[in-house]
Amino acid sequence: MEHAKLYERLADRLSNLEKFPRIKEEKSIAALMEEHGISRRDFMKWAAGVTAMLSLPSTFTPLMAQAAELTDRLPVIWLHMAECTGCSESLLRTDAPTIDSLIFDHISLEYHETLMVACGWQAEHNLESAIEKYKGKYILMVEGGIPAGSSEFFLTVGPHGQTGQASAKKASESAAAIFAIGSCSSFGGIQAAHPNPTNAQPLSKITNKPVINVPGCPPSEKNIVGNVLHYILFGTLPALDAYNRPKWAYGLRIHDLCERRGHFDAGEFVQEFGDAGAKKGFCLYKVGCKGPYTFNNCSRERFNQHTSWPVQAGHGCIGCSEPGFWDNMGPFEEPLGDKLYHTVYGDGADKTADKVGVALLTATAVGIAAHAAIAAVKGSGKTEE
Repeated sequence: MEHAKLYERLADRLSNLEKFPRIKEEKSIAALMEEHGISRRDFMKWAAGVTAMLSLPSTFTPLMAQAAELTDRLPVIWLHMAECTGCSESLLRTDAPTIDSLIFDHISLEYHETLMVACGWQAEHNLESAIEKYKGKYILMVEGGIPAGSSEFFLTVGPHGQTGQASAKKASESAAAIFAIGSCSSFGGIQAAHPNPTNAQPLSKITNKPVINVPGCPPSEKNIVGNVLHYILFGTLPALDAYNRPKWAYGLRIHDLCERRGHFDAGEFVQEFGDAGAKKGFCLYKVGCKGPYTFNNCSRERFNQHTSWPVQAGHGCIGCSEPGFWDNMGPFEEPLGDKLYHTVYGDGADKTADKVGVALLTATAVGIAAHAAIAAVKGSGKTEE
């Protein structure tokens, strides 16, 4: 009954949105898919996958497809701050266009410094015009940490030399929804790592409006496009965790979804890169994997057109979707060992990790199942003294 009411409400919202004029007239999403050899069947399979990813019933798949087809009703402004453009690259640089990247092409992207032809005065005029024309209607996506306070001059953009902080503040004021794309915009990223010489800050510290964090270095294209589709479908912000990350994408640990989890539970660990355990696909915890401390869906969504991800390729997770990972998660190829690790729940001591390859944290910390610890002690193979 509740699902039926929700379905009806979302259908009404999409019906109203369909009445809005299309911002991009040249091609429909259906024509774009056909042009790139993507059948309607493939499109619907993709819509079913996104529906499941957002934890919606499969009966909502037609609504998800309709939401994707209405993305040209939604103007998007994408700002670049202090960053490497890797988040944009994650979404756009594929050897063959995915449905996610095609939908992002279909969105009315009013401003994106990397993609647009305009530069200098014309680019700045385009940004100002878009903010004014679509006031209160556009989605703002910000990529990169933002030098702030007395150090904001470290990032100046455009012929007027406006600081990144000023640009982000102004664009945030009139946005309908705000997304911090990548760990730099979500938490400050490498720019904010000690000693943080530019006083780089996350977007949430620059504006007093709600910001949805989509961290990762970079985040997957699914996590970027999924948030846009969620907003089109619901018109509201998704359920968020303690760090303002969407729970549908960041609700589980890398460890929970990892294909090597069975080896962890059995106490089978890679002791050093290239050893027999590595060749057998054993757990990478003892060579630094931070999967037990990291919340993301990398193992489910993957990268490079969903073919692989770091752990599958043979390197441990570095915890890139967690706050302050550059300072907290290193060295990346060593277990946390005796180092105190700060989580949203408090400090946890990982004192026995280098002995049995498992973190024995307090019950209130981001813990690991007790049965895994017991299995590791029994069968860790080569045990260090």
